[in-house]
Amino acid sequence: LPYDVMTSAEARQMAKGNPYSFLHVDKAEIDLDENINIYDNAVYQKAADNLSRMIEDGTYLRDEKDVFYIYSLVMDSRRQTGLVACASVDEYLNGAIKRHELTRADKEADRIRHVDTCDANTGPIFLTYRAKEEISELISNHMTQNAPIYDFTAEDNISHTVWLIDDDNTIERIKELFASVPSLYIADGHHRNASAVKVALKRREEAKEPDPDAEYNYYLSVLFPDNELHILDYNRVVKDLNSHSTDEFLSLLSQDFTVQKAPFSPYKPQKAHNFGMYLEGEWYSLTLKHGAVDENDPILSLDVSVLQEKVLIPILGIGDIRSDKRIDFVGGIRGLGELEKRVDCGEMRVAFSMYPTSIAQMMDIADNNLIMPPKSTWFEPKLRSGLFIHKLRS
Repeated sequence: LPYDVMTSAEARQMAKGNPYSFLHVDKAEIDLDENINIYDNAVYQKAADNLSRMIEDGTYLRDEKDVFYIYSLVMDSRRQTGLVACASVDEYLNGAIKRHELTRADKEADRIRHVDTCDANTGPIFLTYRAKEEISELISNHMTQNAPIYDFTAEDNISHTVWLIDDDNTIERIKELFASVPSLYIADGHHRNASAVKVALKRREEAKEPDPDAEYNYYLSVLFPDNELHILDYNRVVKDLNSHSTDEFLSLLSQDFTVQKAPFSPYKPQKAHNFGMYLEGEWYSLTLKHGAVDENDPILSLDVSVLQEKVLIPILGIGDIRSDKRIDFVGGIRGLGELEKRVDCGEMRVAFSMYPTSIAQMMDIADNNLIMPPKSTWFEPKLRSGLFIHKLRS
């Protein structure tokens, strides 16, 4: 799994007894003393050493030519299929590859050191584009007419299947078709994307002569058509009611929301501007009142913005939701039972279940060079690290 969805302790347990686990590269601290700082130089060097060993002993095979791969994932009977390719650093810099989130300098710095020391992109960036029938048809035909080279189901019951595209004519046709795709959008992996770009800029500064064909000018990605993607809810839990009593809190909510006992439990919102709330063992339905927000504003009309601007900041006193320790975020993959659990155990006081942001909203915001609030989107299934590696030097 991606390096940032588990702790070091969890990674140690997951990789225990498995020398082939890619966590030996992506979270190399698991091979060092448990008390080591995960940002110690030794961690990055260990990652590079482990990757080099895996290449040298034949665990990883180097392609003899430039190729594409098709990568298909199936989760709960729903399939999404993408093209494994290298995206252009310059297209990110000129805005053709678009973002919708801000990044944190500390998280960027970590991946910059990892990419630079390993001399490789080890985890693919999850990109999307507006679906084109010709591309989808070409990829589908290739899958039908060729046997996969990898096909397995992981421990989480998500199936992963990979096809190789090494035919020169097919490769050229794919390049032609994507030349007419105006934009790519970062769905997941903003920090990895930004870090790959900054390593490229660093390598350019270090180079004696510009080399537009150098591998560091490109970074590992998987490109999915937007009509195959599914954003899950990204829910919120808060430690306290900001000194309000329960009655005061419900009264304050009623200024902008219609507050009702939920018709079923646990309560999953049924449409945009409807929220679930779990408080003192009960589920509530919160429905935003008409006119409470500007529906023409692509940011303020997002449900994550509504909750932030109408509840989290003014009522619960959450300041910067990126850093405030009183709030936490729970991906929809964990289910609403996780919200109940964290409230019922006393760790948190109140939980909010969200209606998912749509792919169309995400793209619209990126097209307008706007930035979504933190934790707006949660994509599943996660792309596996270690299936594909892009070396920055040939």
